[in-house]
Amino acid sequence: MADDPQSTDVPGTAPPRKRHRIRRFFLGIDAFVDTALWKSGSVLRRVLEGYDAFLRRFRAKGIWRVLTELSSDGLTYGLAGFIVVLAFAQPAFEATRYADWKTTDDFAVTFLDRFGNEIGRRGIVLNDSVPLEEIPDSLVKATLATEDRRFFLHFGIDFLGTFRAMVENARAGGVVQGGSTLTQQLAKNLFLTNERSLSRKIKEAYLALWLEANLTKQEILKLYLDRAYMGGGVFGVTAAAKFYFNKNVRELTLAESAMLAGLYKAPTKYAPHINLPAARARANEVLTNMVQASFLTEGQVIGARRNPALAVDRSQEQLPEYFLDWALEEVKKLARRFPALARDRIVTVRTTLDPALQHQADLAVETVLRENGKLRDAREAALVSMVPDGAVVAMVGGSSYGESQFNRAVNALRQPGSSFKPFVYMTAFMNGYNQTSIVPDRPLHIGNWSPRNYGRSYRGPVTLRTALTKSINTIPVRLSLDFGREKIIETAYKMGVTHELENSVSLPIGSSEVTVIDMASCYSVFANGGYKATAYGILEITNSAGEVLYRREHDEPEAKRVLPEDKVFEINDILVNVVEAGTARRARLDGVVAAGKTGTTNAYRDAWFIGYTGNFTTAVWFGNDDFTSTRRVTGGSLPAMTWQKYMAYAHNGIELARMPGVEAENLPRLASSAPAKLVAKDAEAPQPRVLKRRTQDLLLRIGKDLRLLLEQTNAKAETGPAPTDYAAAQ
Repeated sequence: MADDPQSTDVPGTAPPRKRHRIRRFFLGIDAFVDTALWKSGSVLRRVLEGYDAFLRRFRAKGIWRVLTELSSDGLTYGLAGFIVVLAFAQPAFEATRYADWKTTDDFAVTFLDRFGNEIGRRGIVLNDSVPLEEIPDSLVKATLATEDRRFFLHFGIDFLGTFRAMVENARAGGVVQGGSTLTQQLAKNLFLTNERSLSRKIKEAYLALWLEANLTKQEILKLYLDRAYMGGGVFGVTAAAKFYFNKNVRELTLAESAMLAGLYKAPTKYAPHINLPAARARANEVLTNMVQASFLTEGQVIGARRNPALAVDRSQEQLPEYFLDWALEEVKKLARRFPALARDRIVTVRTTLDPALQHQADLAVETVLRENGKLRDAREAALVSMVPDGAVVAMVGGSSYGESQFNRAVNALRQPGSSFKPFVYMTAFMNGYNQTSIVPDRPLHIGNWSPRNYGRSYRGPVTLRTALTKSINTIPVRLSLDFGREKIIETAYKMGVTHELENSVSLPIGSSEVTVIDMASCYSVFANGGYKATAYGILEITNSAGEVLYRREHDEPEAKRVLPEDKVFEINDILVNVVEAGTARRARLDGVVAAGKTGTTNAYRDAWFIGYTGNFTTAVWFGNDDFTSTRRVTGGSLPAMTWQKYMAYAHNGIELARMPGVEAENLPRLASSAPAKLVAKDAEAPQPRVLKRRTQDLLLRIGKDLRLLLEQTNAKAETGPAPTDYAAAQ
């Protein structure tokens, strides 16, 4: 029976009957699926046929069909677009997650100079300082008539107003009306920047809707009035009323309210302390807007037209605007580190600013630009001066704060040119070289690039001292090939460069961009003997109750050494020679040891001089905002001249500090000079050109006491010293 198939089973296979049952099972599943799909299709077909039959009753024809199709497609694409732009807007909503978003970075700051005298104010007035109901009705109406007449009718985005603005702009062939609502402007002020981009407008629109959903109209209006920038470095209508009219905001007249409302569009252009005729013309437009919006009648505004507002004359005031802007940012940074400061936002800040030096810095930049700027095609300049530990005593961020609030001393990134070379030589000194080391100055090719010297000539073998003094280009590039550009970058970061440096072959001759304030900080490391000198402007912060929230000498660690002292001595010796016999001879100071380095970039786009003494480090830059070339302005010309004008004044009547590693007696020109401090005991020695600042302060105090005495006695008094603590002023 071995041939009987019923009696044999192949191992690993199912018996025939079992296979048959499995086959029938799967055939049943297949039949079920087929039947279900057929029935579902039939049901769906009947539903669609019924739906189509139903729609035939409402079938549109002609123009109605076109409108229907367009509306349908518009809704479809609109929904898709809504989802896309919502995705782009998500980063903006991150800012709304903070519980204190209404008060984030909202400081009301009174700034004092290093001597304790008020020099200006910054920040916005807090939300509850003046209730909305106490703000004049004329100011509220002027704001709404000018910025958003339909404010109480829309929900954050005014589609009708936007369409009207588009039509008016098309008629005028340019932008004459804005489409942003007051809520959108507030969203920008609270959460966004002033960049002009589509992504910002998307974020602005969504945040406006979010604000409308979370705040009342009155709260939005109040926040806007407190947050809007009003020019002159002030924010909010309360601060603006005080700044422009020396009034409490509650006391504003209709003419004054119209002038303030005119500032929203262009605070700098229409600021009355800068251009009063333009401010009055703009205020007249605001009055017209109020009439057109039916808020007032022509008869009610005629008095304001005939008697326009008169702003406080601030033409003689030279506030350190650029410094105050920077100092406010420094306060905000400290608030993130010190919780007590973050909680109390009405503060008084004593800064490092020296008003006499600031005035001279402004004067030096203004004078050189006025005398040479137009002739040499140089329209902008920046200056930062600090003591060697990093305390900023003067700052100039541009030719005119009224025309541009952009701080070129802090925020502008420009190529430093040859002023970057000291970083290369310091790195060389820390890697086995010294100033007597000889390196050949000859043509050098790195791929398709070849560094060229200023005169297109080569000197052959030269010492590093000569190479840096004469600002030879091939030498620092050749040095970088020896020890690597990474080490140069590391040195620059250690010394104080904060912006990322590009590791390119031209890095050693200053192709990577830096800021003026960073260069001043870096050169201060040379001036103080090798210690980190991060720029700072805040000495002490107190709250409205007089409690000290921050004091630098207690709350900041001691500066760390970042460069070897002996190497600093070497670099100082060479950079003194740059001023005495090199490219910066125009920066010489009579009787004062000065060191520094010039810098000029390709096509004369940037010109630098960064110099220092034992007392001060000052960095000066000249150029143009649009990166156009100047007319052969080099670091040894206008920057060195400006530096010399400023530093000559700064060293009058002060005790001269010794520059690390440099002896004045070893410099023939200085040894033959007669510095006022070194020969003070000589009765025939020349007197300083200006009085000491302490003497000036003392005389001012005497004058105040005398005036008070004259007022009290109401009689003529013989001039004499008032009762003053002279010992404290010595």
